[in-house]
Amino acid sequence: MASIFHARLIHDPFNDPGVFVRLQWERRAFLFDLGDLSPLPPGELLKVTDVFISHAHMDHFIGFDQLLRVLLGREKALRLFGPPGILGHVEGKLKGFTWNLVDDYPLVLEVHEIHPGEIRSASFPCRERFERRDLGRRPFHGVLLDEPLFIVKTVHLDHRIPCLAFALEEKVHLNIDKDRLDNLGWPVGPWLGELKRQIQEGRPDESLFVARWRRDEKVEERVVTLGELKVQVVRMREGQKIAYVTDILYSEENRAKVVKLAKDADLFFCEATYLERDLDKAEERYHLTARQAGSLAREAGNRKLVLFHFSPRYRNESRELYREAEEAFGGAVVVPLKSANAASG
Repeated sequence: MASIFHARLIHDPFNDPGVFVRLQWERRAFLFDLGDLSPLPPGELLKVTDVFISHAHMDHFIGFDQLLRVLLGREKALRLFGPPGILGHVEGKLKGFTWNLVDDYPLVLEVHEIHPGEIRSASFPCRERFERRDLGRRPFHGVLLDEPLFIVKTVHLDHRIPCLAFALEEKVHLNIDKDRLDNLGWPVGPWLGELKRQIQEGRPDESLFVARWRRDEKVEERVVTLGELKVQVVRMREGQKIAYVTDILYSEENRAKVVKLAKDADLFFCEATYLERDLDKAEERYHLTARQAGSLAREAGNRKLVLFHFSPRYRNESRELYREAEEAFGGAVVVPLKSANAASG
């Protein structure tokens, strides 16, 4: 299914957990977890507007410094969402550096700490040396972001500490009919993103829309009603859903919450840290086995399953992790190229 979301693992499954999601036609991206970010070039990190942190263990949070360093000096607001304690973790990170030369740096961090039933928020303005400014509290009922294009939800899970899982859902997907666009003689380009945004925002059909592009070193534009364009070149279909789950015990409570959150997701990113033969270690460390990941994906009715967070003990057994998950899932388990190479080696 075509989608505005282009999601991928930041690393191969044996390295730090994390997913990078780029929004098509937008200079915008999301991060799910903040492990090592070295595979992502600065140009991609500069697009990040929102970071969703499951918990603050080192392999999920050590990339905070990398991201901050790229964003320093930029005219940007970065939002971070995390579990109880994330405000203190971010504040502690920021207090670990000296900020005497940033008076004209406009970067602002906005951190939202998710508690059952409540969100506690604070901002950290760079030009104020990242001094914490509490923004108060507000009720929380499961939704982190609700924007015209998408919605982001979360639930609290058990990893011996509160650990967040996330679902990112496109409200409706707008496809552009390229053949009809060609018949009009109009090229593809950023203007299509603006067209989709205005439709998603519910602008009236009689609203005038200015389509503008550059061709042969000249700027061209056409002015038509939004309703005309919707009929001529736009096709609507159900949007894509992505779920992200990591670092949890396979308990009845966690299982029920994950299945509800990830229900009918097109792409389910799920940790698979252990093989079933090491179930005792998985339970001791509050992680999932590959078979449990596949079982969750099957019960949630997911279309594709992407595994990650493999224990290094299985460096030469990655095929077995995929096999166990696939048997339990009964559907498509995506094998990243690096992982496939490792398995064949």
